[in-house]
Amino acid sequence: MTWSIIARDPATGQFGIAVATRFFAVGARVPYIAAGVGAIATQAFVNPYYGIDGVKLLREGLNVHDVLATLLATDDGRESRQMHIMDASGEIAAHTGRDCVDWCGHIAGSGFSIAGNMLAGADVLDETAKTFIANDSLPFPRRLLAAMRAGEAAGGDKRGKQSAALLIHGEEEWPALDIRADDHPDPLGELKRLERVSHELWVHFRPSMPTRQNPAGNTDRSVIDASIAAARARRS
Repeated sequence: MTWSIIARDPATGQFGIAVATRFFAVGARVPYIAAGVGAIATQAFVNPYYGIDGVKLLREGLNVHDVLATLLATDDGRESRQMHIMDASGEIAAHTGRDCVDWCGHIAGSGFSIAGNMLAGADVLDETAKTFIANDSLPFPRRLLAAMRAGEAAGGDKRGKQSAALLIHGEEEWPALDIRADDHPDPLGELKRLERVSHELWVHFRPSMPTRQNPAGNTDRSVIDASIAAARARRS
């Protein structure tokens, strides 16, 4: 009932997952990222523990194929599930159960993995991949969204559209960007708008957040205000 892309930005090392579906609040169900370690998307008849337990196994050092095998071995509903995984080295593992609804499948390339089920056809994944590859000059969040919008133009979820999400992690356990459209007539269009809104304040505030290396972060508001003013000056 969903398609998603997992990717790693070679310029920043960030992991990102973008996902869209004709179902409510997909961002609360599908994407899971372990910062600096790997990313998992669980879909079809979603099993959230694929994400919850999967990122824990990645952090413990299991490779993606062993993570996949471990999760599937404990789930009698595995043939109704779809999952794909990427680790920090770019290794990919994927599973599409035989009971997933057509069209369903998975493709992968350098630095990305795409999987979907209950789609209009294989072109959804092909166009998502083609657009992702062709837009390597775009900022990472916009590259992911452009890819998903191309998949939607190729037919997307064959039932229609309702929700979408974009989750990006850098080095920290909190996300660099986490935006969702839970119930919207144009969810990917809404994500495009929200990503642009994030540049008004959030991207300037984000560097001041506490990190593991700097637990206090930056509490000098003048630094944040100066960053916002400089960005506004560049746009004017």
